[in-house]
Amino acid sequence: MLIGASGSGKSTWAEGQFPASYVISSDALRAMVGAGERDQRASTDAFDILEQLVSLRVKRRLSTVVDTTGLDESRRRRWLAQAKTSGLPAVAVIFDTPEGLCLERNRSRPQPVPVNVVRDQLKRVRQQLPGLADEGWDLIVTEETLPAPAGLTDAPAALRRQQIERSAMRFGLTISRFPVPRAEQRSWLAEVASAAEKAGFASLWVMDHFIQIPQVGREWEDLLESYTTLSFLAALTEKATLGTLVSGVTYRNPAHLAKIVATLDVLSGGRAVCGLGAAWFEREHRLYGWEFPAARRRLDLLEDALQLLPLMWGSGSPSFQGKVVSVPEAVCYPRPLQNHIPMLVGGGGEKRTLRLAARYADAVNVGGTSEVYRHKLEVLAQHCKELGRAYQEIEKTHLSRALPATTTEHLSKLVQRLRGPSQPADEFVSAGGAGTVADQIGRYRLLADAGVEHAIVSLGVIEPESISAFGEVIQAFEV
Repeated sequence: MLIGASGSGKSTWAEGQFPASYVISSDALRAMVGAGERDQRASTDAFDILEQLVSLRVKRRLSTVVDTTGLDESRRRRWLAQAKTSGLPAVAVIFDTPEGLCLERNRSRPQPVPVNVVRDQLKRVRQQLPGLADEGWDLIVTEETLPAPAGLTDAPAALRRQQIERSAMRFGLTISRFPVPRAEQRSWLAEVASAAEKAGFASLWVMDHFIQIPQVGREWEDLLESYTTLSFLAALTEKATLGTLVSGVTYRNPAHLAKIVATLDVLSGGRAVCGLGAAWFEREHRLYGWEFPAARRRLDLLEDALQLLPLMWGSGSPSFQGKVVSVPEAVCYPRPLQNHIPMLVGGGGEKRTLRLAARYADAVNVGGTSEVYRHKLEVLAQHCKELGRAYQEIEKTHLSRALPATTTEHLSKLVQRLRGPSQPADEFVSAGGAGTVADQIGRYRLLADAGVEHAIVSLGVIEPESISAFGEVIQAFEV
């Protein structure tokens, strides 16, 4: 028996937890006998059918999920008695969802329930909760899992798959904002690094940009220089690999970049990863006086860097002549501690970027939904086949935002704290990857099913509580 107001998430929860044949929905029946789910004139007929269906299924001792508001006490007690007579366990599942979220979800429906009705339902839920314990239910559960964000309706089922049979995945944390006063950034970063390793993050990343990018924050926010920051993180950590996500090849001479990354590898004890991309942010090039060539030339430069860097880090000092870069002697001392520093290519361009990754890279980083990601990997696999490269040699990484919460109440507080004043909460949840730990586990299992091996996470709030909460997600993927 599901108990909760309109918009509390009952139907979405039921769809994710049970086969459709188990669920008897008053809304669905109203649509069958009336003009739609909100046709109140059809309510009497819909509930007459619902009563018959519940009675017939329970008599046959079939698992039955009653999806109504559950606020009619006489019906509730009648169905409970029928379950007892048939020897079925009776469970009440309570959806005590915050009023604001119920109202916002309700408003997004094609035919919303009147606001005063929803508020009355919420009031009745709170009034009836204390008396449920005396009705004789075998189990009363308060469901804290919010419906999955838009586009992730399969997350509850994916959560169950992960609980039954674990899929392995590594996780990385990318730090793209430094949201504390300048004098506190050093201690804040040290606290974040410590919490991240304790939570089980296998890698730490920073953006290689020189002003804050529009997708993340405002241009005048502090943004620490990437490789200086990574060197600081190297001194604070012991296990996590360290890299940029990713270094634009237009920012530095590739030979100079090789020297920087080799130094990081030595000072980190052999934990450097070299993230590379063709660069895209034209404004920072203009502000810093760098050339921003056409895409084709930037990709030529990326291809040169992917070939030159291993020569710089290897034995001897061979010359190199690429499409753009020319180096008379590949000289780099100190040599890295690693025999081969992993190179990661960031970007999902199907014609050239993914082909360069297939030819030269040790890892690839692409964003997007699980469906988009699966398609990109199919393109990558085809390039590998054409080039004679083993597809399995390339680590598949994914970048996404996440706002993890320990409980539904915690999630509601985070959403209210972070979303814009005119932005609906559901819209913020979908855009920001918000959800409880259970939601996040389901979400990342979907990505694992799509082929992600290393999920790199940008947390909406980087603080000990959110890092610790995500640590529970990491644990769910340890095998």
